[in-house]
Amino acid sequence: LDSVGSSPLKQFFFTFDQEYDGERNSEGERHGRGKAYLPNGDTYDGEYEHGFRSGQGTYRFRNGACYTGEYLQNKKHGRGIFFYPDGSKYEGDWVNDQRHGYGEYTYANGDTYTGEWFNNNRHGQGTYVYKDTGSKYVGGWVNGNQEGQAELIHLNHRFKGKFLNGNPVGHGKYIFDIGCEQHGEYIQSEQDKGEGEEEEEPSLLVAPKWKASEITKLTLWTPHGENPPSPREGTLVAA
Repeated sequence: LDSVGSSPLKQFFFTFDQEYDGERNSEGERHGRGKAYLPNGDTYDGEYEHGFRSGQGTYRFRNGACYTGEYLQNKKHGRGIFFYPDGSKYEGDWVNDQRHGYGEYTYANGDTYTGEWFNNNRHGQGTYVYKDTGSKYVGGWVNGNQEGQAELIHLNHRFKGKFLNGNPVGHGKYIFDIGCEQHGEYIQSEQDKGEGEEEEEPSLLVAPKWKASEITKLTLWTPHGENPPSPREGTLVAA
């Protein structure tokens, strides 16, 4: 008998079993639209290509988490939004299952971070807003930590300077809304050692202390990294 159809890629079959309800190609692979029921209780409803989650889809975890967005070969890749079990949310870019690129994370306590990501970490330029106080950090990040040139902005004053491991370091200045600036330096001190302690052991660092040098009127200055980089054109993925 003659075979039906000249192109196997154009032959689709709709099948249903206990694990998968959706389209398959002529080779039996999940291909097209479908819904999968995983053994661990998770579900996926979306697009497949040759057996892999690829394209748009929604993955619901048994623990209550949910991801809606783009996939590539079973991994979150592209634009997407992830709702975590603790109530936090990430909306933005993904690469190889990692938060990577540009995105906004809303934490369970209401704080937000908007900016660049690298391998699941805040990395690059970004803005972190503290919900309880309204203060915000605008500037550099390295592997999840506040690091580099930045501003820490409060209700009626701001600090402009350099940060390292979440703390201000070196020269900087406080700018007050009343019309003056206080220049100075954050000095890193080390905790005193007890007698007989080995010098080879690393010293335990304590919070740096501010040492003011002078107070001046407001001066012209250009904020470094005032705003995080803008996201690509288009809105973030809707829920």
